[in-house]
Amino acid sequence: MSDEQRMSGAAETIDEGEIAADYIEGLLDIADLDGDIEIEQTDARTTIKVGEAGDDLGGLAEPSVVAALQDLTRLAVQQQSGEFSRLVLDVAGSRDARAQALQSVVDDAATAIAGGAPRVALEPMSSYERKLVHDLVREHGLESESEGEGAQRHIVILPA
Repeated sequence: MSDEQRMSGAAETIDEGEIAADYIEGLLDIADLDGDIEIEQTDARTTIKVGEAGDDLGGLAEPSVVAALQDLTRLAVQQQSGEFSRLVLDVAGSRDARAQALQSVVDDAATAIAGGAPRVALEPMSSYERKLVHDLVREHGLESESEGEGAQRHIVILPA
């Protein structure tokens, strides 16, 4: 890869973040809410962080609202850039809170498997959450697989 190609990729990433940040800032203004916006590049994805844990952003940190805002933001980026966006939106620490909740769910499922359950099916979740769960399950020395389609896609945890 040439230096020019690397620079082009970095510029595209910055553009994606800037477009997303502008879009979120506009939504916050409409809702008359304050929240600092931070753009991070991690694991080949752009992450937009709005506010910090404990910030009062109304109901924006609710998981279903974060998912909807993320979808809208991705669409706004795609419309302006012409490129598919895989950015991740984190509102007031909602991603960390959800990761902790998923850790608890996986811990409970691992206990059930250790107690003799042949399998534990979890609730449907986003692809991002399923990736986290697959990683957490692997840390427990268990196996997991995704089942279902679309909004009903979920993880089943199995003994190794």
